[in-house]
Amino acid sequence: MKTVVVIGLGAIAARHRKNVKQLFPEAKIFAVSASGRALAQPIDDAEAILLNLDEIIPLLPDFVIIASPSSLHAKHAITLINANIPVLVEKPIAATTDQADVLLAVSMQNHTPVAIGYCLRFMPAALTLKRIVESNLIGDIYHCTCNVGQYLPDWRPNKDYQTTVSANAELGGGVLLELSHELDYLQWLLGDLQFEHAILRGSKDLNLDVEEIADITLSTVSGTICQLHMDFLQHVPQRKCQLIGHNGRVEWDLVQNTVTVFNHCGIEVIYSEPTWDRNLMYVDMLKSFMTQINNQSHDNHTVLQAAKTIALIDTVKDRACYRGRI
Repeated sequence: MKTVVVIGLGAIAARHRKNVKQLFPEAKIFAVSASGRALAQPIDDAEAILLNLDEIIPLLPDFVIIASPSSLHAKHAITLINANIPVLVEKPIAATTDQADVLLAVSMQNHTPVAIGYCLRFMPAALTLKRIVESNLIGDIYHCTCNVGQYLPDWRPNKDYQTTVSANAELGGGVLLELSHELDYLQWLLGDLQFEHAILRGSKDLNLDVEEIADITLSTVSGTICQLHMDFLQHVPQRKCQLIGHNGRVEWDLVQNTVTVFNHCGIEVIYSEPTWDRNLMYVDMLKSFMTQINNQSHDNHTVLQAAKTIALIDTVKDRACYRGRI
């Protein structure tokens, strides 16, 4: 690996640069400002800071990680895919269905490796939960409950939360896009989800122009009902998923990093690693992408699923009941 480019100068871009340097110490890493702004200070782990996309292609990078605001993902990815440069696109794949569909079409016309950054799939706990579902341990799944929330001002304590991507609609903010991991892993576990009902709300606390709270009911072809709560308001972060089947239930606590099964035999903690280094899921995601590149494999299914997630989000926005300021 000789040259790698990371688009974006935020926290997730910094994480990717660090991980690339860890995996490929000899690689030259270039950072790109998604907005075109120049920085007064250099970045320690970057060879240089580029100001626009036009400077990337002549470098002939081995791959590019796109960690710009989601409203720019499709624009950046399409340019690079058309230049036959492998891309890892941070989640979500795009900010709208139209953008996602164009990116999907371009990716299917090319043999360039493309991956989407839904890193939760790479958690050992997630893989454990998937094995439980596929083994039919809890039987047919009737119901699913997911709850995810964290107080937005605590996400990036050194930055005014109102200026972040999460808080601004034009950059792809709001809980639906920012916390779309849940919609991704639910479809990964249970299959395609259909919209049933949703309520989207703002709050007096944050007073943003994006949805701060989402309560959504979804269903699968097999009849599983999924109820998903997402918010920017919980001061004590919560991220849990519970699946109920006719032979028992399984609970995944993403904060405690545990998977627990409840059935007629009692309660069994199947997986528990509370001190597990969460950066490893990003490293494993990057390793998976490297395998894709080395095999010149383009997983259209992964890109298609990411596009379906955006389509579902747009359906929720179109058909939801709105309460409060948004």
